[in-house]
Amino acid sequence: MQITFPDADNHRLANLCGVLDENLRQIETALNVNIARRGEVFNVTGPDRQVEQAERLLRDFYQRARRALDIDDIQLALVEVTHKPVAEAGPESDMPVLMTRRTGLHGRTARQNQYIRQIQEHDITFGIGPAGTGKTYLAVAGAVDALERDLVKRIVLVRPAVEAGERLGFLPGDLIQKVDPYLRPLYDALYDLMGFDKATRQFEKAVIEIAPLAFMRGRTLNHAFIILDEAQNTTPEQMKMFLTRIGFGSKAVVTGDVTQIDLARGQQSGLIEARLVLKEVRGIAFTEFQNDDVVRHPLVARIIDAYDAYGKRAEA
Repeated sequence: MQITFPDADNHRLANLCGVLDENLRQIETALNVNIARRGEVFNVTGPDRQVEQAERLLRDFYQRARRALDIDDIQLALVEVTHKPVAEAGPESDMPVLMTRRTGLHGRTARQNQYIRQIQEHDITFGIGPAGTGKTYLAVAGAVDALERDLVKRIVLVRPAVEAGERLGFLPGDLIQKVDPYLRPLYDALYDLMGFDKATRQFEKAVIEIAPLAFMRGRTLNHAFIILDEAQNTTPEQMKMFLTRIGFGSKAVVTGDVTQIDLARGQQSGLIEARLVLKEVRGIAFTEFQNDDVVRHPLVARIIDAYDAYGKRAEA
């Protein structure tokens, strides 16, 4: 397919293509097409559907190219165009929006929007799936949204410290310093969604609390938004203990990837058991993310698919 931009503006074309045509390379890699450019003429070759997606992207990027396009613009647009058949399952007006520093934050896929809606409508929500599907980020966004709307009074971040065998005393520093390495992904999401200064103030006022899973026993958390991350590394006993900490006016989101269990060999995952035990319990929602929900770099989904295919061949 030949795509032309009559009376093209050279400044826009430069922004469209990126430095050393990096933006074009991103489109080629994500959509598995080839793009040859000569002036304002772009020749795109590949499978028909991907060529049509590439055309739509090039025309869209050209309209945006009054300013330089950064890598986030390109990769998020690539995620959206490759997920469009899934995302079109419902009208855009039905997309739940979260109140965070990221204005208009919403899911990029149908399952992500389902996950956000479940977080808003249920007291306990499970988000299960591979890396890069937004499980943790959207859980934190849901917590910030609930705090901003005054639906909860605090946010509690929980994660099992499997690598240290829950023996946090072997790590240097106070409690916060001991669990800091394990909670870093949650911190990163909070800083992005609230801003560093505001998040820091909320930590200082104990509005945001970190709580190692090993320290949760005996507590009841009222009016809190509680996130249990990396839940595949909980034991069944730990999972039951965590879920029974939920108090009045509280919400909980449990996230995990059952393909990345770091427990000792033969130890059952509490997340896998909870999925079986609780799937019919009213008031508890499950979102099962798939590889096509990955919203990181476009290559991440391909990496996951390649490992899945390799694992199936090894088992055969």
